[in-house]
Amino acid sequence: MTNRLVFVLFVLWGCTLSAPPAQAQPYPAKAIRFIVPYPPGGGTDLFARTLAPALSEGFGQQVVVENRAGAQGNIGVAAVAKATPDGYTIGLTDTSTLTMNPWLYANPGFHPLNEFSHISLGVTYPNAVVIHPSVPAKSLKELAALARARPNELTFASASALSQLTGEHFKILTGVKMLHIPYKGAGPATIDLVGGHVNVMFATAASSVPMIRAGKTRAIAVTGPARIPALPNVPTSAEAGYPNFEVVGWFALAAPPNTPREILARLNREVRRALGVPAIAESLVTAGLDPKSTSPEEMTALVKADLARWGNVVKAVGILPQ
Repeated sequence: MTNRLVFVLFVLWGCTLSAPPAQAQPYPAKAIRFIVPYPPGGGTDLFARTLAPALSEGFGQQVVVENRAGAQGNIGVAAVAKATPDGYTIGLTDTSTLTMNPWLYANPGFHPLNEFSHISLGVTYPNAVVIHPSVPAKSLKELAALARARPNELTFASASALSQLTGEHFKILTGVKMLHIPYKGAGPATIDLVGGHVNVMFATAASSVPMIRAGKTRAIAVTGPARIPALPNVPTSAEAGYPNFEVVGWFALAAPPNTPREILARLNREVRRALGVPAIAESLVTAGLDPKSTSPEEMTALVKADLARWGNVVKAVGILPQ
């Protein structure tokens, strides 16, 4: 080996020792997967697909909505809980999956408090009591009277645990008997309601408004504390004579457990920004959803409080875990 070659190799070795360590790429460096645990066509899907473009713009990377339905939302939510905590998988969670399903299923596939890094609340919403036009009831009291006169003849569809328990709550309050028909999501349930295969549905306003406006279904009440802009002529359950029939749900966003704090903070910041975009907020309100954001800590506290609340309801109804 010549002296010149030895010198060159020595210089290259020195450069290698003095080179700074490679820096990790700033987050996010690739597309983010946004899992929705219900089929297309419902309120959760509408919310996610409304929010995704604004999130994509904020991150500078595409946020891709992926519907992964099944088991009343358990399959998709469990996929989020088991994903790598690197910020590249987030998921839509809701009142049903995180605060009801743990009471309705012996093994939903996740723990609502221990297996998520909660990002932020997204929206709150009431349920709408929606009926097929052939049902001869113009109000909640008329629906109760009809169901009382025809026990177990009227059927009600549910698209989630929240819609199921809303129906069960109505049955308890009114003392009526109605048959429960479960569906995998609001889209399939709404199709059967429009087709007259079921009589009643307790559903998010977001999934109900298009068919109500088209005259294919009829809303007789909303279960929130106030009327909503999307259905201004539909009375609240209190106005309809049932002040104790108030049910308000929510959609939120979560990441896998142990997601790094700086990534969780970035996710929270982008969700808050997206919900504040006027066009996004207006679109959600028009659909019957009320945009609201929280800190990760506030969202965790909300899940904990609602988990306890709905546990008491499930026990009162007497539903045993599947």
